[in-house]
Amino acid sequence: MLQGRPEPRPKSWRGRRTKAAETDSHAVQEGDAHGVHQLATLLMELDTEDEVSRLLAADALYRLGRLDDAHKALLAALSRRPQAAPVLARLALLQLRRGFSYDANQLVKKVVQSGDTACLQSTLAVFCHEDRQLLWGHCHARALAILRARPGGAEGGAHTREAIAYLSLAIFASGNQATESLLARARCYGFLGQKKTAMFDFTSVLRTEPGNAQALCGRALLHLALDKQKEAVDDILSALRLSPKTAVPEIRSLKPEAQALITQSLSSRCRALLSQLPDTGARLSDKDAQNLLAAGKALIEIDARQPLWHMLLADALAAVGSFEEAGAHLQKVLHPTPPSEAARARRGLLRLKKGDVVAAAQDLQCLAEMDAQDLGFLLCLLEASERQSLTQAAVQEADTLLNLGQPRQALGYCSLAVLAGGSSTCHLRRRATCLAELREFSRALGDLDHVLREGSRDSDLQTQVEDFCSRGRLLLGLGDEAGAAGAFAQALHLAPTQAQSSLWERPGRAPASHILLCQARCCLVEQRYSEAWTVAEAGLLLDPEHSGLKRLKARIRREASSGCRLH
Repeated sequence: MLQGRPEPRPKSWRGRRTKAAETDSHAVQEGDAHGVHQLATLLMELDTEDEVSRLLAADALYRLGRLDDAHKALLAALSRRPQAAPVLARLALLQLRRGFSYDANQLVKKVVQSGDTACLQSTLAVFCHEDRQLLWGHCHARALAILRARPGGAEGGAHTREAIAYLSLAIFASGNQATESLLARARCYGFLGQKKTAMFDFTSVLRTEPGNAQALCGRALLHLALDKQKEAVDDILSALRLSPKTAVPEIRSLKPEAQALITQSLSSRCRALLSQLPDTGARLSDKDAQNLLAAGKALIEIDARQPLWHMLLADALAAVGSFEEAGAHLQKVLHPTPPSEAARARRGLLRLKKGDVVAAAQDLQCLAEMDAQDLGFLLCLLEASERQSLTQAAVQEADTLLNLGQPRQALGYCSLAVLAGGSSTCHLRRRATCLAELREFSRALGDLDHVLREGSRDSDLQTQVEDFCSRGRLLLGLGDEAGAAGAFAQALHLAPTQAQSSLWERPGRAPASHILLCQARCCLVEQRYSEAWTVAEAGLLLDPEHSGLKRLKARIRREASSGCRLH
């Protein structure tokens, strides 16, 4: 016998099944409430003093919808313990449900005055969501009213603690939707100086709402108060990146001292991030770029009169390649007053991007001697070809000024060439020459020593000789005759003819020979015979007819021990 095809279920079958399940669930709950009420009634008959059973019976009546009976049961319980917070809270909630706002307010006030709100979380879980929302709205509104009327001084603290009690009750009533009350209570704890407790409330909000800008700003301020600047700036940047429309008013609502602390910390973080670009050589990550732009725009919204904020945003825009927009913000710090060196340098960067290399070099050189790190940031935004063009323009202008006898005006261009050209040895030599003319011998010596360490192997013999002669002359300028004699001796042994020509010109044959003679004598007195011999020989290479050096060389030979090799 063939099996028949089963009849298709009607389209509404699933809907009927769902509705039936809901009905069954409601029936089960109602049945449970009946059972609980019967059990609680039995327990009260066995022990008329059993307060737990009395409250259990009242809760069961509430769940059965018998509100009047629940109210009567709670009144009976209240007559035994007039200040019991669990009873007062239940009564307050019932009165709100029944529309008796005044009575409910009085009952809530008694709960708050009892100071016993921590026990209410499990109590309020019995009530339905709609009724708990009524209680939350009442308590939250009452707390805000207290805070608005809060006086100053010690009385202000008492009002704040009262508001905290109302907010705690509101938080228990609201369940998982306690954001507004948690934020308000966190601010109250902050007002009272209870920073760690306030931090807990802000963190509770962020656990469920990671992008809550109000909580991020509040926690940032607490981090600052606890000397955790990194964490504070992290929170502020997150808030600005996620919701600037919320975060900026939050920062502006702070007292001037707190606002200044936030803005300065924010600016310092952004500057530190920008200053790392020349060191790493890498471009900004997407997150860092978003943070910089959000911070720059926010700082201007907070105080548009501060020139530094406009420059910071211009730098952030330039760092992400938005040079036109960066120029628009830079105009705010170029006029009407004479621009600072930092502002001029940024104008130079934008001019270079437009191809005006000479004007760019003029603007950028002013920062080369004042803030090499800041200039390094601007230079890292250039393409290789742009840096090369800038270096060439700086070199040409430096040479022109040096030839005109204007080393002070040439120095900025020399330093610009060094920084833009990657510390090339030829640019370092040029700056060392400029610094020597300005009698800044220590700085000049630093440049020349760098050349001798890094570039001597790539230089021709004549250039190496001149480097040692120049080093000796700089050491003389610093009063180090022994060091000068050593540098002169190195040059003379390396290439006698070229060194002789340079030293006869400066410092002169007689002064240079005298320096070498004195150094050789010192070495002989200290019985450093080999060194004395080397210096004396160098002196005779400079002046072969010098009688004093000849006599000294003969004396060194006589006094040297028989086992000493002099040459």
